[in-house]
Amino acid sequence: MTVRYLSMTDVAKRIGVTKGALARYRLPPPDVTVGNARGWLPSTIDEWNANRPGHGGRPRRKHDQ
Repeated sequence: MTVRYLSMTDVAKRIGVTKGALARYRLPPPDVTVGNARGWLPSTIDEWNANRPGHGGRPRRKHDQ
C-alpha cells in the first residue's frame, strides 16, 4: 500500500491558506523527510489544524450589519 504525504503546497490548500501564509505557521514535525522535502500525513495536519489557536485565542469581533 502506498502512503501519500502532503507537501507544503498540499497543506496550504488543505487548510485554505496561501503558501506564503503557511510559511509563518509553526507546523507539527513532519512525518517524513526526503532530502530537504518534508511531508505530513493528512491526519497529522487535520489534528494540528483542529487544535491550533486562532486569532491569539480571542473570539472574533462581531460586526453590526
